[in-house]
Amino acid sequence: MTTPSEIGKAGRARYTYRLRVSSTAGGALLAEWDRCRWIWNECVAKSKAVHQRSKATGEKLTCGPAELDRMLTQARRSTPWLAEGTSVPQQQVIRDFSTARAKALKDVKDRLPVRRRAGMPRWKSKRDARLSLNYTRRGFRLKGGRLHLAGDIVLTVVWSRHLPAEPSSVRVYQDTLGHWYASFVVPARREPLPATGRVLGVDWGVKEIATTTSDAHDLPHPGHGRKAAQRIARYQRMMARRRRKGQAQSKGYRTAKVRAAKLHKKITRQREDTARKWAKRVVRDHDVVAVEDFRPKFLARTTMARKSADAAIGATKKALVEMARKHGRIVHLVHPAHTTMECASCGARTKHALPLSERTYACTVCGAVSPRDKNSARVMLVRAGLNPDGAEGVSPAGPLVQAAA
Repeated sequence: MTTPSEIGKAGRARYTYRLRVSSTAGGALLAEWDRCRWIWNECVAKSKAVHQRSKATGEKLTCGPAELDRMLTQARRSTPWLAEGTSVPQQQVIRDFSTARAKALKDVKDRLPVRRRAGMPRWKSKRDARLSLNYTRRGFRLKGGRLHLAGDIVLTVVWSRHLPAEPSSVRVYQDTLGHWYASFVVPARREPLPATGRVLGVDWGVKEIATTTSDAHDLPHPGHGRKAAQRIARYQRMMARRRRKGQAQSKGYRTAKVRAAKLHKKITRQREDTARKWAKRVVRDHDVVAVEDFRPKFLARTTMARKSADAAIGATKKALVEMARKHGRIVHLVHPAHTTMECASCGARTKHALPLSERTYACTVCGAVSPRDKNSARVMLVRAGLNPDGAEGVSPAGPLVQAAA
């Protein structure tokens, strides 16, 4: 097992395994999910009622974990169907709801724009909500290579790799294809790599997902979604033709739905695989990485929405940060403001935003000429205080840089 000295500051990690679920265990899990979904919807109803009452009377009423725990206790006493299930996943529903509600209220208090807020928790419908059950340490145990959940539910785990430490919690869930998985939370161990003495700047884009200060570490757009677009469109047309309104769907509709879900999952795995392999290569070859803290959500409202979504910039950045944390590397998140307008050599800034069609940056002060994205990647290093060659004497913008957590 992992010792505290090995854990360090690496935090926690998830290890996910496929489950073999019998019909008996599957029925028991579905019954538990029905109870947990009912509790979630009751929490939503109580939250709405408290809000309306506070608005009408002017009183400052609360709907925190303590009030919801009392509601759950009363519901289990008065409802035999609810008491038949174990209390561990039901209590975790309360915790998850309270966390989501607190996040939404904090965003409202901070007066964030509507497009950046975490919305209030919504109803979970039987048709659309995916099964997900969370168990803390007192709600499960591993015995004989099998997962024993509270309520006498026994699941067979496909141990595709070794579990490095004793898990503190597990989430059992079902994906869009009906496959069952168990996701264990364990202390993450750091695996330091030898020092290289090299640094790297990363600028995100659409034509190339990542443009870096090293040509060997650029990440071109693989286009996984574009390559499968025709097949996805075909399955969606099949679903549209076979969809029945107001009645159970046909076997042909369900078949087309499963095929589309399989293809979407394949694309997701391809993107994750590409991102992790690139992140591992970057982390292995560099000690410090300066990354543009880019949030690609706004691209969904532009003409580049489809290509940017296929690029999966957010998932790639997350993979890089996680890989750096695992191997003891340093990542600086650089604010993206004006990074395409500044010169990496002298720090001069253009007086107007450069159009996307202009792919070469030419500084009017020092005369430096370089590809636009390469210049932006070098600006990342300058702002992080890692002056590249030719950028000496430039003061990094301190407030615009933050270390990745």
